[in-house]
Amino acid sequence: MNQNDDDTDWMIEDEVAPVGAPQAGASAAPPPWRVLIVDDDVDVHVVTKFSLSNVCFLGRRLSFLHAYSGEEALNTLRNTPDIALVLLDVIMETSDAGLNVARQIRDALHNQLVRIVLRTGQPGQALEHSIILDYDINDFWCKTDLTTRKLFTTVISSLRAYNGLEEAHRQTVALRKELDHAQRLLAAVDQHAIIMTLNQRGKIATVNDKFSHVFQFTRDELIGADLRLLHPPPYPQDQLADALRAVKEGESWTDVVTAWRRDGQEVRLRVTVSPLEEPATPYIMVASVLQPLKKSF
Repeated sequence: MNQNDDDTDWMIEDEVAPVGAPQAGASAAPPPWRVLIVDDDVDVHVVTKFSLSNVCFLGRRLSFLHAYSGEEALNTLRNTPDIALVLLDVIMETSDAGLNVARQIRDALHNQLVRIVLRTGQPGQALEHSIILDYDINDFWCKTDLTTRKLFTTVISSLRAYNGLEEAHRQTVALRKELDHAQRLLAAVDQHAIIMTLNQRGKIATVNDKFSHVFQFTRDELIGADLRLLHPPPYPQDQLADALRAVKEGESWTDVVTAWRRDGQEVRLRVTVSPLEEPATPYIMVASVLQPLKKSF
């Protein structure tokens, strides 16, 4: 790596820490960014660490981990899941050891967050374009071209990208938990409530198993059917008017209605009809049975 820059003062505290962030030396100092240096040349480790020793990004310093072979690098990554950046030599124990590590990080370790910067001392042995296309890496440098300033720029851009991906990952995990919770609630409701959606023409679009059980119709018989299958006209005009007004205004409508199942038995239901933000099925009905149903013999 080339260190022909005159000074390194410009890379200290490149971004001001957020207001209220702990100051240096405080007991609750933010954790450092973990940077893994992978190279079989000890001098490269020493020079890289020295060149980046004063770097601070978003109020967090750098913490360096060291590996001297591809196998050692993969073991370190397995045991340290929060590594933000890997500065990876291409040629180590084999001519493509670094490339194999890059592929293993994505395919075997399934680590899509860590940023990978390849470095090589022999650029003639590998075409930069083909490597960038064939491997999921984030940058590629010849060591002789990588000045301290360029290394700093590469590291900061990599950390910035990692920080954004990590935040997006946290949000995705949180949303998945919320979705799982909602699905569990829906499954519980599905066991005890009658649920039906209607399409834009007022036909039955979907029903749950409880709906089919209560009304004694199969799902295939119900899908696409008119509501007259369950409630022959005339409909109570006051109820119908109130229901149509509510859903057109984007509100829910609740009342007690009467329907009939296949065997002709009357079923009294407490029904709530609500609009959905779904063009194909703009309405959903959730109901509970108000009286015990007679068994069919």
